Amino acid sequence: MQVPFSNLPAQHEKLHTEILEQWRNILKTGNFIGGKYVEIFERNFADACETKYCVSVGSGTDALRFIFLALDLQPGDEVIVPVNTFIASSEAITQAGATPRFIDIDPNTYNIDTTRLPKAINSKTKGILAVHLYGQPADMEAINSIASQHSLWVVEDACQAHLAEFQNKKAGSLSVAAAFSFYPGKNLGACGEAGAVTTSDPELAATIQKLRNHGQSRKYIHDIEGYNGRCDALQAAALTIKLKHLAEWTETRRKIAEQYRKELEQSNAILPLILRDTYSVYHLFVILVQNREKVIAYLEEQGISTGLHYPIPLHLQEAYSHLPYVPGDFPVAERCAEMLLSLPMFPELTGEQVSYVSTKVIEALKIYA
Repeated sequence: MQVPFSNLPAQHEKLHTEILEQWRNILKTGNFIGGKYVEIFERNFADACETKYCVSVGSGTDALRFIFLALDLQPGDEVIVPVNTFIASSEAITQAGATPRFIDIDPNTYNIDTTRLPKAINSKTKGILAVHLYGQPADMEAINSIASQHSLWVVEDACQAHLAEFQNKKAGSLSVAAAFSFYPGKNLGACGEAGAVTTSDPELAATIQKLRNHGQSRKYIHDIEGYNGRCDALQAAALTIKLKHLAEWTETRRKIAEQYRKELEQSNAILPLILRDTYSVYHLFVILVQNREKVIAYLEEQGISTGLHYPIPLHLQEAYSHLPYVPGDFPVAERCAEMLLSLPMFPELTGEQVSYVSTKVIEALKIYA
């Protein structure tokens, strides 16, 4: 049996006709930038995230960068960010003119370790980036409480957490602003690149609307210098169609995760812990295993594709060699980076495929115990 890590063609096969019909309408008008398709998607996604505003942009990285720029970060400012995340989380801070201050992760959830937050805060700290990694919200109650005590803002990196919830509130509504990615492989993925910012702050939304479009308040009137970071109508139309299916796809992901849990319960794999009061959307199903490279090779021989999220913590990346970090600074993230293994996870995955993957994972762990 062959089990891919993801299967985008299977998802698009069911939506092919509807998406192409909308794209033909756009091709007839030539209205590729802005317009009703973008506006419809922004309204719908804001409603889905329970926020007043959604500003669509070119990518999840744009979304993060524009939020930090709108919050007026300056050289010398620092933003606390977990060290186990994709580099977009930290590069957006740098590109906005500030410095990422890395922090270790919780060994059970792989999200930011809130017990370490107070000691990470100093006079340069302006805010905290809460990354909802793998689809599970970070502990926003603790993060927001600590931030409030120190007069800091909080931003959500919700790029893997579409429709996730913390204490019955949607990811994207739990902070001053949130960034979402619609990279094709995300839970809500475009047919190309796209992203969005959600917020209920009208001034922040207005600033980000300008930043994405060369600083324009209206055509050829530039209030500030900005960027070319718009979401085009083709992507917005496809996302509007897909958004109608997202709740169903999310429930399917959760059922797949539950099947993995039951079938791997007696194995030597360490399974992800889901916190009380959180609704994980399982962008990824990540386990911890010993002898990971051998396990990966065994699974590949059995026709199973896997992923690594993420094999090198950010403080050990060459891109951040100029920062004062060394191996051993973040032991939990470093240990997890050697053991984390992402199993196939997508809504079209069948129960038979999940059982096959689980069986082969158990076999591999017995062989390489």
